[in-house]
Amino acid sequence: MSDTEADVATTSPDHHMRVDSRTDLPREVLIVVANPTVSSNNNWPVGFWGAELTHPYYELTEAGFRVTIASPAGGKVEMDALSDPRDPSKWAAEDLITMGFVHTPELAALLEDTPALGALAPDRYEALLIAGGQSPMFTFRDDKTLHRAVRAFWEAEKVVAAYCHGVAALVDCDLADGAPLVAGRTVTGFSNIEEDYGDRAAGVRIMPWRVEDALRERGANYISAGLFKAFAVRDGRLITGQQQYSGRKVAQAVIAAIGA
Repeated sequence: MSDTEADVATTSPDHHMRVDSRTDLPREVLIVVANPTVSSNNNWPVGFWGAELTHPYYELTEAGFRVTIASPAGGKVEMDALSDPRDPSKWAAEDLITMGFVHTPELAALLEDTPALGALAPDRYEALLIAGGQSPMFTFRDDKTLHRAVRAFWEAEKVVAAYCHGVAALVDCDLADGAPLVAGRTVTGFSNIEEDYGDRAAGVRIMPWRVEDALRERGANYISAGLFKAFAVRDGRLITGQQQYSGRKVAQAVIAAIGA
């Protein structure tokens, strides 16, 4: 680097890509990922799915938003092994966004000690996003802290988004009047055909219950786009995504819903 280039690098106030925004004030959103646990079905260590954090994080920060990564219990969080592009299986080796995230020390450090969801003030954020993975199917459905957060955002007329198995957080979430949040709403989430595919590939039943069936039982209008197709649906302020390939579409829908 020449002296001139060094001077520019150290004195330029902002060299980042410009994005159109309706305000110069800080814009913040919250992404919740699951805490690590052990699968009650197969005794596997399970966590959140890497791309379901990193891809929305990329979209949102590129659009100028500040993103807080939290978890229901706080503390260190871990990716499902297959979603980590460094995993020997090479299952997610092509996921360059997640690879970049885990190899950026400042970003990787965010996973070492996440704030507990209940300690955060919803008023600070414009939207709540709930990522999936395997742990949510064992930890999210009955999580009262998650339910309170969803209700707080919803009743403040803010955007609520969940995707893949993260939709587990919405299934039994009732509003202040006792009505299920998902009742009568068009939603998506990890589909039965995708669960069937995973079970066949693993040779075991992976999940203890199924998002698609539970959503229908709660009165939701469940739709999907087919096997592993990136898909998100917006019903007013509620945005849902089908599976791990849908995170960027969810983030784009969130940005459109709250207004850039």
